[in-house]
This record gives sequence, structure tokens and C-alpha cells, in this order.
Amino acid sequence: MRRGRAGRAVTPRVIAVDGPAAAGKGTLARRLARELGLPYLDTGLLYRAVGRRVLEAGGDPRDAAVAEAAARSLTPADLDRGDLRGPAADMAASAVATLPQVRAALVDWQRDFGRRHGAVMDGRDIGTVIFPDAPAKLFVTASPEARARRRHAELAARGLDRPLADVLAEMQARDAQDAARATAPMKPAEDAVVLDTTELGIEEAFQAARTLVRVRLG
Repeated sequence: MRRGRAGRAVTPRVIAVDGPAAAGKGTLARRLARELGLPYLDTGLLYRAVGRRVLEAGGDPRDAAVAEAAARSLTPADLDRGDLRGPAADMAASAVATLPQVRAALVDWQRDFGRRHGAVMDGRDIGTVIFPDAPAKLFVTASPEARARRRHAELAARGLDRPLADVLAEMQARDAQDAARATAPMKPAEDAVVLDTTELGIEEAFQAARTLVRVRLG
């Protein structure tokens, strides 16, 4: 907690950027963080790291006890792993994210990060659960087909040649799982601005996001 004029407590600014995979929220959140001089946190990496720890140990990401133990032993170094992307990591992350025990273990970590100095945080429930009082909230989305093409290109750039139809099917399955989970389902916060990037280039999307955030911050 910072101190402002007259010694009053000033709550650090947290910008919530939520939305499904490959909608562009990570790219936008990183650029917004640089623009605003705030730390950036990809909260999805927390769940990916938990899922990867479980898989690495030969466990089932749907096993609550195993996943919770992985979440509580998570270290910052786990977020720097090179194997946190790809279909296996995607589905494992989505599976552990449905578990209340895992989410509880990671909520305090995320809130502490944002409260220390403010942050631009991207995820799926930042504006609805982690920081429901965030002054600026974006929900970045795009059509499943557009998102699948982006992810397919991303995988190809990493040397992973997978059929586009498979990428689309996996993305739709993960969307359904994220939206249907009982704990913190993926959805726009009531006061979030929805930004559809289906027809927008990177620069157009960023300019739109920057304008929306600055209006919300006053």
C-alpha cells in the first residue's frame, strides 16, 4: 500500500485483462503494462505451472489433492519453464483451474502481487474474483476460428505442425470447460468493457485497449 498526499493510503492500480486463449489479451496486457509503467503478470502461467508439475510427477490434473500440493509448492522459477505452452499444458491448466483447492492456493499469491505496486494482470477471473474492484477491466475475446488460426500459427512458429481442425477442437473444449466450471467460471465482469479482436490487427487492438483503459482510469 502506497501513501499519497497527507499520508493517505493509496491503493495501487490494478488493470484486469480477462478473456479466452489466443484472443490477444497477453499481448495487449504486456503493452499496457509498459505504457502505464506497471508490473505485468500472466496469471495463466500459475495454472500452467501447476498442471505441468502434476503431469511431470505422473499425476492426474483432476486429482484435487495432488494438484493442491503442486500449487502450494509453486515457486517463481516455475513460471519461467519453457514447457508451459502447448496442448498438454493447455488442458492440464484448465483441469487444475476447476479445483477450488488450487484456486484458493493461488488467489492470495495473485492479490499480493497486485497490491504491492499495482499491475496489469491477464487471466480469466481477474475482474470477477481476484480484483473485482479494479478500476479498469477489459474482457478480450475473438471468434473461435480466429483464435484457432492465431494459436495454429504460434505453434507452427515453434515447430509444432498440428492440424488447424485439432487446434480449433481443443480450443472449443477448453472454452467449454472454463465457462462451465463451478468455481470462478470464465465470463466478463459486469463492469468490464468487451473488446472483440476478431477483425483487429495488433496495433488497432492496442490503441482500442489503451483508449478504453485511460477512459476508465480518468
